[in-house]
Amino acid sequence: MYRDVIALIGPVLPVVSFLGRLPTAMCQLGSLLLVAETSGSLTTAGLAGGALAAGQTVAGPLLGRAADRHGQRGVVLVASLANALAVAALVAAALAQAATGWLVVLGALAGATVPQVGPLARTRSVALARRAGADDRTVGAVLSFEGTVDEVSFVLGPALVGLAAALAHPAAALLVASGLLAVCGTAFALHPTATKAGPDAASVGRDRTARDRTKLPGATHALRVTMVLQGAMFGASQAGITALTEKLGQPAQAGLVYAAMGVMSAAAGLAMAAVPSRIGLTARWRAATLALVALSVPLLFVDALWSLYAAVVVLGVAYAPHLITVFGLTERIVPPGRLAECMAFLTSGIVGGQALALALSGRLADTYGPAAAFAVAAAGAVACAALSWTVRARPRTPAPAPALGVTQTV
Repeated sequence: MYRDVIALIGPVLPVVSFLGRLPTAMCQLGSLLLVAETSGSLTTAGLAGGALAAGQTVAGPLLGRAADRHGQRGVVLVASLANALAVAALVAAALAQAATGWLVVLGALAGATVPQVGPLARTRSVALARRAGADDRTVGAVLSFEGTVDEVSFVLGPALVGLAAALAHPAAALLVASGLLAVCGTAFALHPTATKAGPDAASVGRDRTARDRTKLPGATHALRVTMVLQGAMFGASQAGITALTEKLGQPAQAGLVYAAMGVMSAAAGLAMAAVPSRIGLTARWRAATLALVALSVPLLFVDALWSLYAAVVVLGVAYAPHLITVFGLTERIVPPGRLAECMAFLTSGIVGGQALALALSGRLADTYGPAAAFAVAAAGAVACAALSWTVRARPRTPAPAPALGVTQTV
């Protein structure tokens, strides 16, 4: 199935989009480490990192909407170059020990100019598949592939930052990120497939109506909320992992534990392409949220490093399937002319939810212990499950009949 995906999107686009989205995974942690080291204040670092997350959360959907209206090429090109400059400026200001206010402003600017390569690559790949007449199973494989690329980038990005900080300085990691943004973001913008998504895509057409551009079904908002909750699970898990490894006297293990969860999640994402097409997206969503609930409960009882590894690795099995299914549902129900905006909104929701939950759960962990942070993650899973069992996401148009006479359902 993934051979079909590569045949549709080509071998170059996945490489370029991976390298183009890697800086996003590097900048959050990199900015925290850089400002903490240069200012000597964790509070200042938290403010700068929070501003970066807030900027991305607010501006991401706006950039996606611009890509829907004007095409990806110009939007991504401008955003990539602006983001590279903003990250470089943040590095320069931190090294010059600028005032906290300037660091917050530059952090917000660095977040607001993130080129959204991840959601736009997902939108572009889906548009290529639809233009080629691919069935829903192939589109699902495209979304699984893109979800796995995201997972790998968010595992590798922080690891590269940690390595750079250990061998040189956090500034080195952010300067590498700035260079990748300028080079690979530009390459993603100029890739020939950039003209295949957006207002010129066949699935949209030039004669689309104003209603198609603006009308969103009610289920869209529930899907956005569930992504905020998923981000909250990420943030709470990260806070709990950090608190527990510090309590056990092995703080260096925190990054490895989180990476292990990401690797397992990426593997589960790849396996999603093998799910039979007769199992509809709504059924997958509900199953994924039930798995989130069941697999997050053991986190409340971990008290040793080995049990922490076991619990988070098992939980990782549910993360990617949930993310991929929500992206798939969104692709099926929203008007094609707003797909990039909605994909960017989902990604921004993850970022915003993660930042808020990390701040809240960190305080809870400091006061009540790691289990309090993990309880926030479990509560987020329960809320996701409640949404999946109360919301019905109806497809935009009847699903095409797949091969072999199998009927697909949402």
